[in-house]
Order: sequence, then structure tokens, then C-alpha cells
Amino acid sequence: MAGSQSSMQVNIVAADRPLWSGAARSVTIPASEGGMGILPDHEPILTVIKSGTVSAVDTEGKRHSFDVSDGFISFDSNRLTVAVQRGEEPKAGAAE
Repeated sequence: MAGSQSSMQVNIVAADRPLWSGAARSVTIPASEGGMGILPDHEPILTVIKSGTVSAVDTEGKRHSFDVSDGFISFDSNRLTVAVQRGEEPKAGAAE
């Protein structure tokens, strides 16, 4: 059962470089069928994502957001991998 301090290990990688890695309380992704939230202890899943924004909230409550292109996510045993063609942090002043 998930506790209030539950976290999962997250790795967000683009084809050319890693974007972010760390422990997170939640991650939102632009799944091909619409926005999806992933929390610790989620059932295993493998799904395609489309261009959009991936956001991870780390264990300190800080949000890490990345504009990404097409890719996929894999989640199992509290490990989430987000693999995309391209990804970058949003430009300063850009709306989320």
C-alpha cells in the first residue's frame, strides 16, 4: 500500500542525452490517448506518448518539466522510464 511519502525512480531520456533522473512523487505524461498521471505503486504499463510536456514532481515538491517529442514510457516496480526522440526544458516565461 502506498504511503504519503511513497516515491518512484524516474529516468527521462532523449535520444541524444539524459534529461532528468531522480525520485518523484508523481509524473504526468502526454499519452497517445490523452494526459496520464503516474503515481508510485501504479500497475505496470508500457504506452506510447506524443509530443507535449512531461512533468515530474520530486520528493521535495519541485516540478521538473520538459517539452518532448514522440516516444514511450515503461513503468514497473516503481521504476519509470520515459524515452523520447527530443526533449528540452521549456523556455523561460513560456506557459506550462
